Amino acid sequence: MAERDELILANLIANRAATHPELDVLTFENEDCPDEVRTYRQLWMHGCQIAKALKFERMEKGDYFAILMHNHPEFVEIMIAASTLGLVFVPIDPRTRGEKLVYLLTHSGCKGVICADYVLEALLEVQEQLSFITWLWVLGPGTDAAMMDKITKRSRLVAEILESPFQAIEVVTTDPAEPMEIMYTSGTTGDPKGVVITHARWGSIASWHELLGYQRDDRPYSGLSLTHGNAQLVTLACSLKSGMRAVFSRRFSKSRFWGVIRKYDCTVFSLLGGMATALYSEPPQVNDAENPVRYVISAGMPSEIWEDFERRFDVRILEFYAAVEGGLSIKPIAQGPIGSIGKPPATLVFRLVDDYGADVPVGTQGELIFQRADAAPFQVHYLHDPEASAKKTRGGWLRSGDIGHLDDNGWLYFDFRAGSAIRHNGEFINPARIEKLLAESPLVADVFVYGVKAQSGSAGEKDVVAAVVPVSNDLSVVAELFSLCRAALEPNSVPGYIQLLEEIPKTVSEKPIERFLLEAFHRQSSDVFSEYLVRPS
Repeated sequence: MAERDELILANLIANRAATHPELDVLTFENEDCPDEVRTYRQLWMHGCQIAKALKFERMEKGDYFAILMHNHPEFVEIMIAASTLGLVFVPIDPRTRGEKLVYLLTHSGCKGVICADYVLEALLEVQEQLSFITWLWVLGPGTDAAMMDKITKRSRLVAEILESPFQAIEVVTTDPAEPMEIMYTSGTTGDPKGVVITHARWGSIASWHELLGYQRDDRPYSGLSLTHGNAQLVTLACSLKSGMRAVFSRRFSKSRFWGVIRKYDCTVFSLLGGMATALYSEPPQVNDAENPVRYVISAGMPSEIWEDFERRFDVRILEFYAAVEGGLSIKPIAQGPIGSIGKPPATLVFRLVDDYGADVPVGTQGELIFQRADAAPFQVHYLHDPEASAKKTRGGWLRSGDIGHLDDNGWLYFDFRAGSAIRHNGEFINPARIEKLLAESPLVADVFVYGVKAQSGSAGEKDVVAAVVPVSNDLSVVAELFSLCRAALEPNSVPGYIQLLEEIPKTVSEKPIERFLLEAFHRQSSDVFSEYLVRPS
């Protein structure tokens, strides 16, 4: 039998199930339950069982349904089933509730939902607003009969589906240009946008092995959510394509992180900027450098902790920049200057432009935009939003919305997201320096620095806020942190406020959600510790 087009996930798994059926390509670990391991054969069998059940729900090619769960093997098997039938899946952060959950399901036009038992309550709270949802499946042992009785849709347990007899299902997806999934942006500045990801895009990123420095015997690890592009593409897709034996945690935990790495002999892991700071803020241990990691695939390693992070954990950093809409630059290990996001691959060209679209000189900040090397117009498809799609790719160039600069040797640097820079007293503040100082304090468990409209009222000016998760609930920590900042930072960088929090709200990609922090800031509540705000005297 001729091999089928592996740009389509279902074909890839069917091929590997035929050639490497017993390779344990995926391991899902969770501290609360035994490991769940999947071979290619199991992935294909379970994918077919789920596909058969989806056909029973009268799902037809091109229909949409949602996946709401943390990292479970069934998440991947559902992806395979959707790919088999030509359905479009919509991964949604399982922490999503209320109006936002209704918006995502409504906007995408989902006909059904597959959720974990710990998400069911959130769905039941809004199910009366979801008349267009006709079926609901539940994964997990935590669903009792009383909860299932509250569901007003056709309902099934995923466990029952996976107990059904195996029957191979024909892969009906033949065109890699067709939609595979809708991946929503975080929506930090407005309603989330649904980025249409095609089979071809997903399948081509699965072949990024050399670009990302992978070797066939690497064992990748990720604690990032499969509802986010990093875990799905950088770790899952590349592992399924090459046969690397990947490990996923149910969710990211900085306290368990290195224990998991050592237990499974993982040689490479992916992290985003907020995760790097969180890991770095953990108290140093004598065995920090005793781990099997060969290198780290990082997107957003703060330059101020970059070399200290490498030394402390005895790892090397491969830094890259990418967005779900497209664009890519990579700084290979030991190449280029610390802090750079590298250079685009040969398939892309880039420019840094000012507000009028003119190229900026070396060393000057401008918006980073990309075009294909063959000059073909860049295309981005936001679901139901042709205006935003056209704006994103105006003139055939992908407009990143990110501000960066270029050095004399052609290395790119990411500076800030447009509109998020902190300008204080006429100077741009480097939040990473402040975060490094506070992260190294034994008083701090996590930190994020951002800006708020300046009390002075000066146009374009911001005051500096350090959002801090303290190790203990002792409010005296505030005075100590202010003293630390005054002693170690130039006066203009000393935070104007310290905001104490029980946790820093973060997206599914572990990126701090500045909008929620601003809301808490403006409440300025000193009645509860979780929103305690202090300005230095």
